[in-house]
Amino acid sequence: MSSYRILQETAVRYFLEVVRTGSVKDAALKLNVAPSAVSRQIAKIESELDTLLFDRRARGLVPNAAGELLAAFAKRSLQDIERVTGDIQALRGLRAGRVRLASVEGTAHEFLPTLAAKFREQHTGIRFDLDVCPQGDVARRIRDGEADIGITLSGLPEREIEVELRHPAPVLAIMAPDHPLAGQRQVSLSQVIAYPLALPPKGSSLRQLLDTSCSRQDLHYQTVFSSNHLDALVSFVVAGGGAIAFYGELSVRARLEAGAIAAVPLRDREMNERYIEIQTLAKRSLPPAARAFVQQLVQSITGVGTG
Repeated sequence: MSSYRILQETAVRYFLEVVRTGSVKDAALKLNVAPSAVSRQIAKIESELDTLLFDRRARGLVPNAAGELLAAFAKRSLQDIERVTGDIQALRGLRAGRVRLASVEGTAHEFLPTLAAKFREQHTGIRFDLDVCPQGDVARRIRDGEADIGITLSGLPEREIEVELRHPAPVLAIMAPDHPLAGQRQVSLSQVIAYPLALPPKGSSLRQLLDTSCSRQDLHYQTVFSSNHLDALVSFVVAGGGAIAFYGELSVRARLEAGAIAAVPLRDREMNERYIEIQTLAKRSLPPAARAFVQQLVQSITGVGTG
């Protein structure tokens, strides 16, 4: 049996899920099948190819050289199928299709759902899948074929990743509309830390920026409320007590437009050296719906072409 025949079977889906999760058990949970079914399918491919595909290590199953070759080929094959499907859908216009998004938490709460809803007003046949993940996972999901478009904060250049847009995303001080600092055109961290702070966990990129800037200036702040959930932080500062949180404009755009919160720019250097990126897979021809949504993302983030 040829490898081409193998790659058309259910076995390849199970194989790729084990590659992604590093575990037969976790792959089975994701696929909603019994672990024994996953093991049988992996054994089937290994038997047909007459080679082992994984090494067993402390952290789980890791694809060996043969496994990596097969995984890369399988991912490209699936992307080719999606591209052809997209080309066929393009013949019908943007009346059908699916857009798969991988995003950091900040843009996933309001910005992306709102933009997707507006997109569907014009193209009702388009479906969206939004997967919220850590910043470091966005590029991997694009490379693995799990997402068409990534929305993340910029970091080091990623292999095989095309940056469709890199745009400034400075951190703002978020507070209740009646906060004493709400009327300021700009504030410094030295002013802000005089008030109680509502912050994400220490491992977050935003917290790291804050700590870097405060360390440089020998500033010390007090955290009175901590959460890994944006809505919880914003709700806390809106409820009163003079607390302040920190987020980018995209994360709280709807609340700002509704007047539910106030946002004041920070003058501190580190808090302005932050960028948002739209990422896709390099050299991949995106399906028409995904390409059109990239254009809408760019327009919404930059304000260009939105009138």
